[in-house]
Amino acid sequence: MNKEFLSVLDQLEREKGLDKNVLIEAVQHALAVAARKIAHIEDDDDTDVKVEIDRERGDISVYVAGEEIVSKDFGRIAAQTARQVIIQKIREAEKENTYAEFKKKEGDIVSGVVYRMEKKAIIVDMMGKAEGIMPNSFMSPMDRFKVGDRVRAYIFEVKKDKGTQIILSRRHENLVKKLFELEVPEIYEGIVEVKSIAREAGERTKIAVFSKDDKVDCVGACVGIRGSRVKNIIDELRGEKIDIVRWSDDIKEFIKASLAPAVIGQIELDREHKRARVMLNNDQLSLAIGKKGQNVRLASKLVSWEIDVRSRESMEHEVEALAKFESIGKKIASVLVEAGCGKLDTLARMNPDELAEIKGIGPKKALSIIEEAKAALAHKKYDNNSAGGTTISNEEPKSE
Repeated sequence: MNKEFLSVLDQLEREKGLDKNVLIEAVQHALAVAARKIAHIEDDDDTDVKVEIDRERGDISVYVAGEEIVSKDFGRIAAQTARQVIIQKIREAEKENTYAEFKKKEGDIVSGVVYRMEKKAIIVDMMGKAEGIMPNSFMSPMDRFKVGDRVRAYIFEVKKDKGTQIILSRRHENLVKKLFELEVPEIYEGIVEVKSIAREAGERTKIAVFSKDDKVDCVGACVGIRGSRVKNIIDELRGEKIDIVRWSDDIKEFIKASLAPAVIGQIELDREHKRARVMLNNDQLSLAIGKKGQNVRLASKLVSWEIDVRSRESMEHEVEALAKFESIGKKIASVLVEAGCGKLDTLARMNPDELAEIKGIGPKKALSIIEEAKAALAHKKYDNNSAGGTTISNEEPKSE
Protein backbone atom coordinates (compact mmCIF):
# COMPACT_ATOMS: atom_id res chain seq x y z
CA MET A 1 0.00 0.00 0.00
CA ASN A 2 1.11 3.57 -0.60
CA LYS A 3 -0.13 7.12 -0.83
CA GLU A 4 -2.24 6.25 -3.88
CA PHE A 5 -4.15 3.80 -1.70
CA LEU A 6 -4.69 6.49 0.94
CA SER A 7 -5.90 8.97 -1.70
CA VAL A 8 -8.50 6.38 -2.80
CA LEU A 9 -9.68 6.16 0.81
CA ASP A 10 -9.94 9.97 0.95
CA GLN A 11 -12.05 9.95 -2.20
CA LEU A 12 -14.35 7.24 -0.83
CA GLU A 13 -14.76 9.22 2.36
CA ARG A 14 -15.91 12.26 0.38
CA GLU A 15 -18.14 10.50 -2.17
CA LYS A 16 -19.54 7.54 -0.24
CA GLY A 17 -19.51 8.92 3.26
CA LEU A 18 -17.12 6.19 4.45
CA ASP A 19 -14.90 6.91 7.42
CA LYS A 20 -11.27 6.51 6.29
CA ASN A 21 -10.17 5.46 9.76
CA VAL A 22 -12.81 2.71 9.83
CA LEU A 23 -11.57 1.45 6.45
CA ILE A 24 -7.94 1.38 7.60
CA GLU A 25 -8.87 -0.50 10.78
CA ALA A 26 -10.83 -3.03 8.71
CA VAL A 27 -7.86 -3.52 6.39
CA GLN A 28 -5.56 -3.95 9.39
CA HIS A 29 -7.81 -6.65 10.82
CA ALA A 30 -8.02 -8.49 7.47
CA LEU A 31 -4.25 -8.33 7.02
CA ALA A 32 -3.71 -9.68 10.53
CA VAL A 33 -5.80 -12.73 9.60
CA ALA A 34 -3.78 -13.16 6.40
CA ALA A 35 -0.51 -12.75 8.30
CA ARG A 36 -1.40 -15.62 10.63
CA LYS A 37 -1.83 -17.86 7.60
CA ILE A 38 1.47 -16.77 6.04
CA ALA A 39 3.27 -17.32 9.35
CA HIS A 40 1.50 -20.73 9.71
CA ILE A 41 -0.09 -19.78 13.03
CA GLU A 42 -3.03 -22.00 13.99
CA ASP A 43 -6.39 -20.49 14.93
CA ASP A 44 -6.15 -21.77 18.51
CA ASP A 45 -2.64 -20.32 18.89
CA ASP A 46 -2.76 -17.14 21.00
CA THR A 47 0.44 -15.74 19.46
CA ASP A 48 0.03 -11.98 19.09
CA VAL A 49 -0.15 -10.74 15.49
CA LYS A 50 -0.20 -6.98 14.91
CA VAL A 51 -0.48 -4.95 11.71
CA GLU A 52 0.41 -1.25 11.57
CA ILE A 53 -0.39 1.08 8.66
CA ASP A 54 1.38 4.40 8.30
CA ARG A 55 -1.50 6.83 7.75
CA GLU A 56 0.79 9.37 6.09
CA ARG A 57 2.69 7.15 3.61
CA GLY A 58 0.52 4.03 3.47
CA ASP A 59 3.38 1.65 4.42
CA ILE A 60 2.50 -1.49 6.35
CA SER A 61 4.40 -3.37 9.05
CA VAL A 62 3.52 -6.83 10.37
CA TYR A 63 4.64 -8.05 13.80
CA VAL A 64 4.38 -11.59 15.11
CA ALA A 65 5.07 -11.98 18.82
CA GLY A 66 6.59 -8.48 18.78
CA GLU A 67 9.00 -9.29 15.93
CA GLU A 68 8.56 -7.65 12.52
CA ILE A 69 8.00 -10.10 9.70
CA VAL A 70 8.96 -9.25 6.13
CA SER A 71 7.36 -11.18 3.28
CA LYS A 72 6.98 -10.47 -0.43
CA ASP A 73 3.46 -11.89 -0.16
CA PHE A 74 2.29 -9.02 2.00
CA GLY A 75 2.20 -6.48 -0.86
CA ARG A 76 0.01 -8.72 -3.03
CA ILE A 77 -2.19 -9.77 -0.13
CA ALA A 78 -2.47 -6.19 1.07
CA ALA A 79 -3.78 -5.03 -2.32
CA GLN A 80 -6.29 -7.89 -2.60
CA THR A 81 -7.46 -7.52 0.99
CA ALA A 82 -7.82 -3.76 0.73
CA ARG A 83 -9.94 -4.14 -2.41
CA GLN A 84 -12.23 -6.70 -0.76
CA VAL A 85 -12.61 -4.66 2.41
CA ILE A 86 -13.37 -1.49 0.48
CA ILE A 87 -16.02 -3.21 -1.66
CA GLN A 88 -17.60 -4.70 1.45
CA LYS A 89 -17.58 -1.38 3.30
CA ILE A 90 -19.06 0.44 0.30
CA ARG A 91 -21.92 -2.05 0.20
CA GLU A 92 -22.47 -1.74 3.94
CA ALA A 93 -22.40 2.06 3.71
CA GLU A 94 -24.87 2.10 0.80
CA LYS A 95 -27.24 -0.18 2.73
CA GLU A 96 -26.93 2.02 5.80
CA ASN A 97 -27.54 5.16 3.74
CA THR A 98 -30.60 3.57 2.11
CA TYR A 99 -31.97 2.59 5.51
CA ALA A 100 -31.36 6.06 6.95
CA GLU A 101 -32.92 7.79 3.93
CA PHE A 102 -36.13 5.76 3.94
CA LYS A 103 -36.40 5.56 7.73
CA LYS A 104 -36.83 9.35 7.63
CA LYS A 105 -39.65 8.86 5.11
CA GLU A 106 -41.54 6.37 7.30
CA GLY A 107 -45.14 7.63 7.37
CA ASP A 108 -44.84 9.44 4.04
CA ILE A 109 -46.03 8.62 0.52
CA VAL A 110 -43.59 7.38 -2.12
CA SER A 111 -43.95 6.66 -5.81
CA GLY A 112 -42.56 3.69 -7.66
CA VAL A 113 -43.05 1.16 -10.42
CA VAL A 114 -44.25 -2.43 -9.96
CA TYR A 115 -41.09 -4.42 -10.61
CA ARG A 116 -42.15 -7.96 -9.78
CA MET A 117 -45.31 -9.83 -8.88
CA GLU A 118 -45.10 -12.50 -6.19
CA LYS A 119 -47.73 -14.82 -4.77
CA LYS A 120 -48.23 -12.90 -1.53
CA ALA A 121 -46.89 -9.46 -2.42
CA ILE A 122 -45.75 -7.09 -5.12
CA ILE A 123 -42.24 -5.64 -5.32
CA VAL A 124 -41.98 -1.93 -6.10
CA ASP A 125 -38.88 -0.27 -7.56
CA MET A 126 -38.58 3.16 -5.95
CA MET A 127 -36.67 5.17 -8.54
CA GLY A 128 -33.73 2.77 -8.48
CA LYS A 129 -32.83 3.68 -4.89
CA ALA A 130 -34.47 0.72 -3.19
CA GLU A 131 -37.16 -1.91 -3.47
CA GLY A 132 -40.34 -1.83 -1.43
CA ILE A 133 -42.57 -4.78 -0.65
CA MET A 134 -46.35 -4.48 -0.49
CA PRO A 135 -48.04 -7.59 0.97
CA ASN A 136 -51.42 -8.49 -0.48
CA SER A 137 -53.01 -7.82 2.91
CA PHE A 138 -51.69 -4.23 2.75
CA MET A 139 -53.41 -3.51 -0.58
CA SER A 140 -56.87 -2.06 -1.04
CA PRO A 141 -59.47 -4.52 -2.37
CA MET A 142 -59.78 -2.16 -5.36
CA ASP A 143 -56.09 -2.41 -6.30
CA ARG A 144 -55.17 -4.33 -9.45
CA PHE A 145 -51.52 -4.07 -10.46
CA LYS A 146 -49.30 -5.53 -13.15
CA VAL A 147 -45.57 -5.23 -13.87
CA GLY A 148 -44.71 -1.74 -15.09
CA ASP A 149 -47.63 0.04 -13.38
CA ARG A 150 -46.85 3.20 -11.46
CA VAL A 151 -47.98 3.12 -7.85
CA ARG A 152 -48.16 5.53 -4.92
CA ALA A 153 -48.06 3.96 -1.48
CA TYR A 154 -47.67 4.78 2.20
CA ILE A 155 -44.40 3.76 3.87
CA PHE A 156 -45.75 1.68 6.72
CA GLU A 157 -42.44 0.49 8.18
CA VAL A 158 -38.71 0.50 7.43
CA LYS A 159 -36.63 -2.14 9.17
CA LYS A 160 -33.31 -3.93 8.94
CA ASP A 161 -33.86 -7.53 7.97
CA LYS A 162 -31.11 -8.95 5.73
CA GLY A 163 -30.65 -5.44 4.41
CA THR A 164 -33.21 -2.66 4.33
CA GLN A 165 -36.83 -3.86 4.15
CA ILE A 166 -39.39 -1.22 3.21
CA ILE A 167 -43.02 -2.23 3.85
CA LEU A 168 -45.56 -0.34 1.76
CA SER A 169 -49.32 -0.04 2.25
CA ARG A 170 -52.32 1.20 0.31
CA ARG A 171 -54.77 0.01 2.96
CA HIS A 172 -53.56 2.22 5.82
CA GLU A 173 -55.85 5.14 6.72
CA ASN A 174 -52.89 7.54 6.76
CA LEU A 175 -52.50 7.04 3.01
CA VAL A 176 -55.70 9.07 2.61
CA LYS A 177 -54.46 11.69 5.06
CA LYS A 178 -51.20 12.10 3.15
CA LEU A 179 -53.03 12.31 -0.18
CA PHE A 180 -55.10 15.19 1.23
CA GLU A 181 -51.88 16.91 2.31
CA LEU A 182 -50.60 16.66 -1.27
CA GLU A 183 -53.84 17.83 -2.88
CA VAL A 184 -54.95 20.53 -0.40
CA PRO A 185 -52.42 23.35 0.12
CA GLU A 186 -54.35 24.57 3.17
CA ILE A 187 -53.66 21.25 4.93
CA TYR A 188 -49.99 21.24 3.94
CA GLU A 189 -49.62 24.83 5.20
CA GLY A 190 -51.36 24.00 8.49
CA ILE A 191 -54.37 26.26 7.97
CA VAL A 192 -56.71 23.27 7.80
CA GLU A 193 -56.04 20.39 10.20
CA VAL A 194 -57.01 16.74 9.81
CA LYS A 195 -58.41 15.89 13.24
CA SER A 196 -59.27 12.22 12.73
CA ILE A 197 -59.82 9.66 10.03
CA ALA A 198 -61.67 6.35 9.75
CA ARG A 199 -61.32 4.07 6.76
CA GLU A 200 -62.53 0.79 5.35
CA ALA A 201 -60.16 0.45 2.42
CA GLY A 202 -61.75 0.11 -0.98
CA GLU A 203 -65.17 1.15 0.27
CA ARG A 204 -65.39 4.33 2.32
CA THR A 205 -63.36 6.84 4.31
CA LYS A 206 -64.56 9.52 6.71
CA ILE A 207 -62.12 12.35 7.39
CA ALA A 208 -62.75 15.08 9.99
CA VAL A 209 -61.20 18.48 9.26
CA PHE A 210 -61.00 21.80 11.10
CA SER A 211 -59.99 25.28 9.95
CA LYS A 212 -57.76 27.45 12.13
CA ASP A 213 -58.75 30.47 10.03
CA ASP A 214 -62.39 31.59 10.16
CA LYS A 215 -62.09 32.86 6.60
CA VAL A 216 -61.20 29.41 5.25
CA ASP A 217 -63.95 26.81 4.88
CA CYS A 218 -62.26 23.52 5.78
CA VAL A 219 -64.73 21.30 3.91
CA GLY A 220 -64.73 23.53 0.82
CA ALA A 221 -60.93 23.60 0.76
CA CYS A 222 -60.79 19.80 0.80
CA VAL A 223 -63.45 19.41 -1.85
CA GLY A 224 -61.94 21.97 -4.21
CA ILE A 225 -63.52 23.82 -7.12
CA ARG A 226 -66.20 21.56 -8.59
CA GLY A 227 -64.84 18.75 -6.42
CA SER A 228 -61.48 18.69 -8.25
CA ARG A 229 -59.29 18.03 -5.20
CA VAL A 230 -61.28 15.23 -3.63
CA LYS A 231 -61.89 13.72 -7.08
CA ASN A 232 -58.13 13.32 -7.61
CA ILE A 233 -57.90 11.43 -4.32
CA ILE A 234 -60.90 9.25 -5.17
CA ASP A 235 -59.29 8.40 -8.51
CA GLU A 236 -56.04 7.46 -6.78
CA LEU A 237 -58.01 5.17 -4.45
CA ARG A 238 -59.78 3.49 -7.39
CA GLY A 239 -63.21 4.97 -6.66
CA GLU A 240 -63.29 4.68 -2.86
CA LYS A 241 -65.98 6.98 -1.40
CA ILE A 242 -64.85 9.83 0.83
CA ASP A 243 -66.96 11.75 3.37
CA ILE A 244 -65.43 15.04 4.49
CA VAL A 245 -66.77 15.87 7.95
CA ARG A 246 -66.55 19.22 9.71
CA TRP A 247 -64.91 18.67 13.11
CA SER A 248 -66.39 20.31 16.20
CA ASP A 249 -65.34 20.37 19.83
CA ASP A 250 -69.06 20.03 20.61
CA ILE A 251 -69.32 16.23 20.59
CA LYS A 252 -73.03 16.31 19.74
CA GLU A 253 -72.42 18.43 16.64
CA PHE A 254 -69.47 16.22 15.69
CA ILE A 255 -71.57 13.06 15.99
CA LYS A 256 -74.35 14.62 13.90
CA ALA A 257 -71.87 15.55 11.16
CA SER A 258 -70.20 12.13 11.26
CA LEU A 259 -73.52 10.30 10.72
CA ALA A 260 -74.44 12.28 7.60
CA PRO A 261 -76.44 12.00 5.39
CA ALA A 262 -78.89 10.90 8.12
CA VAL A 263 -80.88 13.65 9.87
CA ILE A 264 -80.30 13.25 13.60
CA GLY A 265 -82.80 14.07 16.28
CA GLN A 266 -81.90 13.75 19.95
CA ILE A 267 -78.46 12.69 21.25
CA GLU A 268 -77.91 11.47 24.82
CA LEU A 269 -74.33 11.36 26.09
CA ASP A 270 -72.59 9.21 28.68
CA ARG A 271 -69.36 11.19 28.89
CA GLU A 272 -67.80 8.94 31.51
CA HIS A 273 -67.91 5.88 29.24
CA LYS A 274 -67.82 7.86 25.96
CA ARG A 275 -71.13 6.45 24.78
CA ALA A 276 -73.78 8.25 22.75
CA ARG A 277 -77.37 7.22 22.06
CA VAL A 278 -78.66 8.76 18.85
CA MET A 279 -82.42 9.05 18.35
CA LEU A 280 -83.91 9.59 14.90
CA ASN A 281 -87.01 8.95 12.87
CA ASN A 282 -87.51 5.48 11.48
CA ASP A 283 -87.01 6.64 7.88
CA GLN A 284 -83.51 7.90 8.80
CA LEU A 285 -82.38 4.71 10.56
CA SER A 286 -81.02 2.90 7.51
CA LEU A 287 -79.15 6.04 6.40
CA ALA A 288 -77.51 6.43 9.80
CA ILE A 289 -76.54 2.77 10.05
CA GLY A 290 -75.47 2.41 6.42
CA LYS A 291 -74.91 -0.72 4.38
CA LYS A 292 -73.89 -3.55 6.73
CA GLY A 293 -73.51 -0.97 9.52
CA GLN A 294 -70.66 0.81 7.73
CA ASN A 295 -71.79 4.41 8.23
CA VAL A 296 -72.26 4.20 11.99
CA ARG A 297 -69.16 2.02 12.34
CA LEU A 298 -66.95 4.60 10.63
CA ALA A 299 -68.64 7.45 12.49
CA SER A 300 -67.93 5.73 15.80
CA LYS A 301 -64.28 5.32 14.94
CA LEU A 302 -64.05 8.90 13.68
CA VAL A 303 -65.38 10.44 16.92
CA SER A 304 -63.86 7.75 19.21
CA TRP A 305 -67.19 7.20 20.95
CA GLU A 306 -69.49 4.21 21.12
CA ILE A 307 -72.61 5.14 19.16
CA ASP A 308 -75.99 3.50 19.75
CA VAL A 309 -78.35 4.40 16.90
CA ARG A 310 -82.05 4.01 17.65
CA SER A 311 -85.33 5.06 16.10
CA ARG A 312 -88.27 5.91 18.35
CA GLU A 313 -90.24 3.09 16.77
CA SER A 314 -87.48 0.59 17.51
CA MET A 315 -87.34 1.64 21.16
CA GLU A 316 -91.08 1.17 21.50
CA HIS A 317 -90.68 -2.25 19.93
CA GLU A 318 -87.92 -3.12 22.41
CA VAL A 319 -90.14 -2.08 25.33
CA GLU A 320 -92.98 -4.27 24.06
CA ALA A 321 -90.65 -7.25 23.54
CA LEU A 322 -89.05 -7.02 27.00
CA ALA A 323 -92.37 -6.34 28.77
CA LYS A 324 -93.51 -9.87 27.91
CA PHE A 325 -90.98 -11.39 30.29
CA GLU A 326 -92.14 -12.33 33.76
CA SER A 327 -89.25 -10.70 35.63
CA ILE A 328 -89.42 -7.43 33.68
CA GLY A 329 -92.84 -5.94 32.89
CA LYS A 330 -93.55 -2.74 30.97
CA LYS A 331 -92.30 -0.24 33.57
CA ILE A 332 -88.90 -1.91 34.03
CA ALA A 333 -88.73 -2.58 30.28
CA SER A 334 -88.93 1.18 29.67
CA VAL A 335 -86.19 1.78 32.23
CA LEU A 336 -83.95 -0.85 30.63
CA VAL A 337 -84.45 0.51 27.10
CA GLU A 338 -83.74 4.06 28.32
CA ALA A 339 -80.52 2.76 29.89
CA GLY A 340 -79.45 1.21 26.57
CA CYS A 341 -80.19 -2.35 27.69
CA GLY A 342 -83.06 -3.05 25.33
CA LYS A 343 -81.64 -6.22 23.80
CA LEU A 344 -81.79 -9.56 25.57
CA ASP A 345 -78.24 -10.58 24.61
CA THR A 346 -77.00 -7.37 26.25
CA LEU A 347 -78.86 -8.24 29.46
CA ALA A 348 -77.58 -11.82 29.41
CA ARG A 349 -73.96 -10.58 29.32
CA MET A 350 -74.33 -8.02 32.08
CA ASN A 351 -72.95 -8.33 35.60
CA PRO A 352 -75.74 -8.40 38.25
CA ASP A 353 -74.09 -5.59 40.22
CA GLU A 354 -73.87 -3.45 37.09
CA LEU A 355 -77.54 -4.04 36.23
CA ALA A 356 -78.59 -3.37 39.81
CA GLU A 357 -77.14 0.15 39.55
CA ILE A 358 -79.93 1.13 37.14
CA LYS A 359 -82.61 3.08 38.95
CA GLY A 360 -85.55 0.91 40.01
CA ILE A 361 -83.69 -2.41 39.74
CA GLY A 362 -82.31 -4.02 42.87
CA PRO A 363 -79.82 -6.92 43.23
CA LYS A 364 -82.51 -9.64 43.32
CA LYS A 365 -84.38 -8.21 40.35
CA ALA A 366 -81.13 -7.84 38.40
CA LEU A 367 -80.24 -11.50 38.99
CA SER A 368 -83.70 -12.74 37.94
CA ILE A 369 -83.63 -10.59 34.77
CA ILE A 370 -80.22 -11.94 33.75
CA GLU A 371 -81.22 -15.54 34.44
CA GLU A 372 -84.44 -15.20 32.40
CA ALA A 373 -82.57 -13.48 29.60
CA LYS A 374 -80.06 -16.33 29.41
CA ALA A 375 -82.84 -18.93 29.49
CA ALA A 376 -84.78 -17.15 26.74
CA LEU A 377 -81.73 -16.96 24.50
CA ALA A 378 -80.94 -20.61 25.12
CA HIS A 379 -84.45 -21.63 24.06
CA LYS A 380 -84.56 -19.12 21.19
CA LYS A 381 -87.75 -17.57 22.56
CA TYR A 382 -86.57 -14.11 21.67
CA ASP A 383 -85.76 -12.70 18.27
CA ASN A 384 -82.70 -10.64 19.10
CA ASN A 385 -82.85 -8.75 15.83
CA SER A 386 -86.52 -7.83 16.11
CA ALA A 387 -85.75 -4.43 17.59
CA GLY A 388 -84.23 -2.02 15.10
CA GLY A 389 -81.08 -0.03 15.59
CA THR A 390 -77.48 -0.88 16.19
CA THR A 391 -74.69 -0.20 18.64
CA ILE A 392 -71.17 0.33 17.38
CA SER A 393 -68.04 0.78 19.49
CA ASN A 394 -64.93 2.66 18.40
CA GLU A 395 -62.73 -0.42 18.65
CA GLU A 396 -60.79 -1.13 15.48
CA PRO A 397 -61.22 -4.45 13.70
CA LYS A 398 -58.34 -6.91 13.98
CA SER A 399 -55.60 -6.32 11.44
CA GLU A 400 -54.72 -8.78 8.76
